[in-house]
Amino acid sequence: MSEITVSKLTRQAFADFGDVIETDGAENFEINNGSTVRYHDLAKVETLGENASTLINIFRGDQKVFPLEIDMMERHPFGSQAFIPLQGRPFLVVVSKDVDGVPGKPQAFLAAGNQGVNYSANTWHHPLLALEPDSDFVVVDRGGDGDNLEEYFFDKAFIIKSSFVNE
Repeated sequence: MSEITVSKLTRQAFADFGDVIETDGAENFEINNGSTVRYHDLAKVETLGENASTLINIFRGDQKVFPLEIDMMERHPFGSQAFIPLQGRPFLVVVSKDVDGVPGKPQAFLAAGNQGVNYSANTWHHPLLALEPDSDFVVVDRGGDGDNLEEYFFDKAFIIKSSFVNE
């Protein structure tokens, strides 16, 4: 098995895959007569295809056990998919660049509890990887006609060891 190194999640490192949703460094301004700060336009929601709609969901993820095998990836050709942690807990983000219609070698990022991610439409990513039990996430994705899920299973799994943070 080939090992995957986990890096810190930053806007720059994740730019090829979508958006990092966080307040640090984000455009912001006061609204509601100065009682609220709006962090503006943090992610691009994509809903493509016929009868497309935007869905807001809550996903509850189980805690993953390490070492963790990454043996599959998925993508959504007709819409973006955002994951925003509700409990301030970190989570893993695993993505791949597309190589001739299939995912290449996965890349992994550690998302802090105050960061979310928005996978661009058609971006290969692993399903939710919670690091603590019963971790809740707001998930914004696409509803509508068409098959918006494509899965790919690797011939050989990749592995993430328990000491995964690469500072």
